[in-house]
Amino acid sequence: MKSIVLHESPSHQWIVYGRDEGKPEKLLDTNQYMIRTHDQAMLLDPGGIELFAPMLAAVLRDVPLAQITHLFASHQDPDVISSLGLWDEVLPQATLHAPWLWEGFIRHFGMNNISFDPIEDRGGRLQLGPVELEFIPAHYLHSSGNIHVFDASTGILFSGDIGAALESVDVPLFVEDFDEHISKMRFFHQRWMPSNEAKNQWIRRVRKLKITMICPQHGRIFRGNHINQFLDWLESLEVGMAHG
Repeated sequence: MKSIVLHESPSHQWIVYGRDEGKPEKLLDTNQYMIRTHDQAMLLDPGGIELFAPMLAAVLRDVPLAQITHLFASHQDPDVISSLGLWDEVLPQATLHAPWLWEGFIRHFGMNNISFDPIEDRGGRLQLGPVELEFIPAHYLHSSGNIHVFDASTGILFSGDIGAALESVDVPLFVEDFDEHISKMRFFHQRWMPSNEAKNQWIRRVRKLKITMICPQHGRIFRGNHINQFLDWLESLEVGMAHG
């Protein structure tokens, strides 16, 4: 599994893990993220159970297990968090931050050691060493209880399934041609995002943020002019549509 540093400063790093060429063919490729300070780290949507071994090996190249003090799950899907029972064995000191709505579901993946810190519907904040992270509500996009993470100091927004694209594992990390990329996103957003009202409410909320990267859970990362191109495209897209 590949790991790439998205941001590095004296205070912290953002690292993305993904492009897993060894994943089973019918499973979606996912992006896992880590925020690391000098003595703490948080894994964001650490992935499915089938990814645990390569993900653990990749993470250990960057940080000792004892420094991973926090996990974050944007929602309850298995591609996000079904590895929890295995992380629970190696990170007994960690705390999982996830929407309160999904605690009863997430515990089915196994949580004997890791503690649970529910995120309220309105979001919240977490101090990770010198870095303050904001939990941004993104309900019904696509989960009825859904949360994103924003780091104002870098402008990086972890957007979960918003911005996701269904692509192969060998594509570039960043969007290069937005118009070409639309075909990879359209069906996913129209079918998996059920509410135009919720979508547009989220767009109004994030337009107020100073964003330098939108980092989704699947596919490529948006930066520069592609951020506003994506928000404009998503705003004009009718979602909640089943074809066939």
